Order: sequence, then C-alpha cells, then structure tokens
Amino acid sequence: MTTAQLTSPYQHYVYAYPHKTAYRGLPDRPSLVSLWAAEAKDALSLYLHIPFCEVRCGFCNLFTRIGAPDGLTGAYLDALERQADAVRNALGHEEDVRFATAAFGGGTPTFLTAAELERLCDIAEHRMGAGLRAIPLSVEASPATATADRLAVLADRGTTRLSLGVQSFVDAEARSAVRPQRRADVEAALARIRDTRIPVLNIDLIYGIDGQTEQSWRHSLDAALAWRPEELYLYPLYVRPLTGLGRRGADHLPDPAWDGQRLRLYRAGRDHLLAHGYTQQSMRMFRRADAPPQGADDYACQTDGMIGLGCGARSYTSTVHYSFDYAVGMHEIRGIIDDYVATSDFSRVEVGYRMDGQEARRRHLLQSLLQAEGLSVGDYRARFGSAPADEFGPELHRLADRGWLTGTDSTTLRLTPEGLAHSDAIGPELFSPTVRAAMSAYERK
Repeated sequence: MTTAQLTSPYQHYVYAYPHKTAYRGLPDRPSLVSLWAAEAKDALSLYLHIPFCEVRCGFCNLFTRIGAPDGLTGAYLDALERQADAVRNALGHEEDVRFATAAFGGGTPTFLTAAELERLCDIAEHRMGAGLRAIPLSVEASPATATADRLAVLADRGTTRLSLGVQSFVDAEARSAVRPQRRADVEAALARIRDTRIPVLNIDLIYGIDGQTEQSWRHSLDAALAWRPEELYLYPLYVRPLTGLGRRGADHLPDPAWDGQRLRLYRAGRDHLLAHGYTQQSMRMFRRADAPPQGADDYACQTDGMIGLGCGARSYTSTVHYSFDYAVGMHEIRGIIDDYVATSDFSRVEVGYRMDGQEARRRHLLQSLLQAEGLSVGDYRARFGSAPADEFGPELHRLADRGWLTGTDSTTLRLTPEGLAHSDAIGPELFSPTVRAAMSAYERK
C-alpha cells in the first residue's frame, strides 16, 4: 500500500490552530482588558477583515458575502472603528504598544472604494496606532477590484505586499471553479499592480480543478512566472459543504484518483518553481530567491499577539483565541455581519477557545513543522522547558516511519519533500483529541 493510500493527502488546510470550528461561546464573556493585561505588546500583529466580495468562487468557504447593499460598507467601517477603539483602550499605555506587521484580508479588501480604503488605513493607523509605512503591510485583492485608484491608495499608505487571487490563467478552468474572469482582465490587473511598484507581488494558483491537465497547469505557472512575482502560492482545490461547488453535488468523500491528480500537479508545480529560482517555504508558499523579506506570511499565525478586527477576524492571546461567530452559508454570514454592524459594545469576547499549556505546545509543534525550515528543538526547549519528543514522541515517530519527517535524533525536526506534500494530512493528525471532538461536534451553517 502506498503512502497516499494509507492517508489521503488532502484532509484539512491548516493555517491556524485550533480551527475556528473548535471555537464555542464563552459563558463568562471575558473582557478585552483582562485578556490583554499580561500579554507582551511590543511586537503585535494587526489584521483587518473585510467580509465582502464581488463574486464568491465555487470553492470558497471563507467568511464573506457577495456584494453589499447601499450603506453597508460604511456601516461596517463604523463598527470597525468602534471595535478598534475598544481594543486600543484594552491594550493600555500607548508607549507599551508596538505593531510588527499588518494585513488586510477577507473577503476582498479592495471591494472597498478608494476612499473607503483610505478610511480603513486610518483605522489601522490612527485608531490602533500601527504605522503602516514603517512595518510590512500585506493586502489581498482580486483582478476585478485591483483598479488604479485603489492601488494608488494602497501604495501611498505603505503596502509592501499585494496578493492577487488568480487561481488559473485558463478561462475554462476559472469557469469550472465558478470564478468568472477573463485572462485579459487578469493580465491588465497584474500590469496595474506592477506599475504601482509595490515591493512584493504574490499570485495565488489552484491545482486540481475539473478538466485541468499537467499541460494546462504548466500554462498557468508560466503565465504567472512571466510577471516574475516575488511569491507564488499553490493551493490544492478543496470542495467543502455549503460552498458553490459543494451545492452542485460534488463528492466530498476521499477520491484516490483526485488525490493522485492533485499530488502529481503539486509535484510538477513545485519542481517547476524550484527550477525557476524559487525557494519553498511551505507546502503552499514559494518565494523568489531574491525577493525582499516580509513579515506577514504563513508564519504570522505562529505567535500570539495577533489582533483581528472585523467579524471574520481571529485574535490570539496566550490564554484565549477568540473571534465572532463563524458560518459558511450565505444567509448565516449576512446575519453575523448585520449583528456586527449593530454592535455598540466590543469590550467583551463572546466566542473563542481557551488555550492551555499542552495546546500551546501542540500549536507550536504543528505550525513549525508545516514550514519548510522545520522546528528547532533548542527553541522549543527554551520556550517550553522540554523536548518535542517528550510530549509528542509517538506522533513524531509515526511521521518518521512513513518517510515524512527527519531529524528525530537531531537539533531540527523537518518534513521531507514527501512530508511537505502531505502537509494537509500531517496537520490534522497532530490535532488534539479535544480539538478534534469540538470540530466534529460543530454544526455547519
């Protein structure tokens, strides 16, 4: 039996632990002041979430709604200001608070008009105290909303990285993924982005789309490489319940043939990018060898001190990860956004997950192993006073026995190339029983 048959490579995309479906209502509704009182505040990360898109892609299970009735974006920014004021007051003395990175995500932040983007930047700078021109600022965009006036605002306010969701340069594949776009429009958007001279361009691509071949995948890769992006993210396609593709009746069960196709396309894409001077940072992330360093990437989820503003954002302290309610279905998302906009008091936390020492260790192990550089045993010992094998020995040895992990007897634990290919199986395997049980009990909505 092959490794791929033993464990499906595509179980769960892990970019934060615990997953949001493990969050529950917190009966004591802790105050922001109490949660942040003992936290280090000298290198915080700031994330502002905009839950609007011009269209929802068929594979998307993110917290976002299609369009916005008149006045909703303005009311949302009003609520974002109220939340920012509450969080900033909870952080305490201004001289103790410093931000190391910032990011605008969604949804699609550039769904906002240029004037609204100015206001969003003002919230980050004037309400939260994050000097956007002095720290890495990453912003997500779509081809249709990457207009010259919006890009000018972002460039002027200090954006260092712009991530464009392209997914495929083949129009038929984009339609298959329920992402209506034309390659000509994508190319025009890329030209506008390059004209702004934002230092880092990232292009997202997806493999495993119905009808995609190794030849068409190579075509998209080469079309992206023609723009010499500083970063490329290669995502496997997932079909999740309540998404557009899921409602079409696509099969959610493990499919060995589809798994095999995605693995082949992943390896072809990885090898192609490595041959073109990119280094692999994780299963998904590839960075051009001469690209300027950034702070807002996958690894930003590794540390505590994350402040999320907006109804789809998460915040991380050492004791509690918290957010607002979570949904995928459009009706439920609209209701959550409406509740957020109507909220006047953001001083308490309603939904979250309480972290203990064991979960903190597991999170550090998981997030570190999913990076190509791996986990420093010495850093782990300095942080937690023990070695990873002391608490996770059986899990680590299982990964090593499969040929997915090296370094169990050395100073660095690192996934092998085949281990990186199976990151979406390794991550869920390292979830704690408590988190797995909470995720299984979550009622989809």
